Amino acid sequence: MGENQDRKVQIVVADPSALGLLGLTVVTAVAASQKLGVTQGLSFVIVWAIFLGAVAQLAASMYDFNHNNLFGAIVFGAFGLFWLGVSSCWAISLGAFGPELAASVDPRQMGFAFLVFLVFALAGTVIASELNKVLFIDMMVIDVLLFALTVNALGFGGTWAGPLAAWSEVGVSAISLYACCGAFLNKFYGRSILPMGAPPSLLGR
Repeated sequence: MGENQDRKVQIVVADPSALGLLGLTVVTAVAASQKLGVTQGLSFVIVWAIFLGAVAQLAASMYDFNHNNLFGAIVFGAFGLFWLGVSSCWAISLGAFGPELAASVDPRQMGFAFLVFLVFALAGTVIASELNKVLFIDMMVIDVLLFALTVNALGFGGTWAGPLAAWSEVGVSAISLYACCGAFLNKFYGRSILPMGAPPSLLGR
């Protein structure tokens, strides 16, 4: 045998954006249906929050790290963990982990988590403005959603924060579905089937 030679192995990673956006689409649609009173209870919402909100977005995040896509890797990863945390909080409040934990629930603690995610999402919105118009609008509606969730969980929202959160989730679901289909179709066909729009570029690069 000849001398061993260094080999450079290139791993080709497909764009996982459509998968992550599908996860966001489904979980916000189901969660919104519960908030608006179209459906009842959180039991099945937890399932979609774990498998679509969390697992799908975390998988997209891992592949986006390999894809060297900083925005997708960080945002999908952060919101995948967000839905894992939220679904766990719902499960605790329903008594899935025992009556002791359920009895000591304080929803204001979720409010502080929502507040941190709001600040994070605002930074992500600035970055999204460099990518395309659809993602930028999606992030702006997510900002509104997190603001409403924060205010509602901290007890400052009166009667308006809950409905605002619900309709914001409807908006996030609809926009994310368009972005999901656009990412899927445009990447596969190599051309713009569903236009994503020119980025508004808030800060410039």
